[in-house]
Amino acid sequence: MQNPKPVARHLFDLTEPISLVNFFAQEPNDAMEALGFRNYWDGYFAGRSAPLGRVPAEVVHAAFYSFADGEVARHIPKVWDTTTPEAAHAARERGCVAALRRILGDFVETAALARAAELLAKASISAPTEGRIMYAGLRALPMPEERVARLWHAANMLREHRGDGHIVALISEQIGGTEAHVLSALAMGIYPAESFGRIHHLPKARLTEVMDGLRDRGLLDAAGRLTEAGRATKGRIESLTDALAEAPYDGLDPLLLDQLIAVLEPISRRLQATGSQ
Repeated sequence: MQNPKPVARHLFDLTEPISLVNFFAQEPNDAMEALGFRNYWDGYFAGRSAPLGRVPAEVVHAAFYSFADGEVARHIPKVWDTTTPEAAHAARERGCVAALRRILGDFVETAALARAAELLAKASISAPTEGRIMYAGLRALPMPEERVARLWHAANMLREHRGDGHIVALISEQIGGTEAHVLSALAMGIYPAESFGRIHHLPKARLTEVMDGLRDRGLLDAAGRLTEAGRATKGRIESLTDALAEAPYDGLDPLLLDQLIAVLEPISRRLQATGSQ
């Protein structure tokens, strides 16, 4: 099977809709609320950081990378007064599996979905863990037996593996977390970048500092749009991210990789059609 995209980019496009139920579907929110959380972000930080255990906010801040100073500390370690990391991960899994079952409907009991879960799980445990803090945390957890849970867990592992590599790519270009959001927003056509949902709430002085810093480096023009140098920087980041995300798929021979893509495509289309919610 020939595809113009790098393998890791193509598989990211196919698996990301599986992972997006973590953030957009209602069932995971309900599961976290049942634990006692009353706002989205407490549930987010508890669920996503759970595989790291009860580590300080500084560790979660470093592992997640993209949050502004102080944002993680508003939730970690406070969330562990409400539940345990083990219960938080289990609730996140239950909610995401429920969302996937609802959205995928008749796909759930098909041989194709079972095969997708099997092959994706094989890929998800085929990469080295060195230097991959979030991926390693998830790898330390048991692989679920139930097919939808397995599909979700494998996709989540691959997403965090890619995210760990993306941080390496950002650091290699000396792009901080908030700066990364600015570049991503502009690359997606969101203008002004300060209106992007992940950063619009930050203090105006902080956003001004970030934008001015990117201008000083020649990555943004006076109007706050990407310059040629900014586009080149973003391109290098994405290319390196793709290259660093290839390792899991080296665990599948070409025939199995083609099979994985084929069985994932209809699943991904169904999820994309709903925005994974």
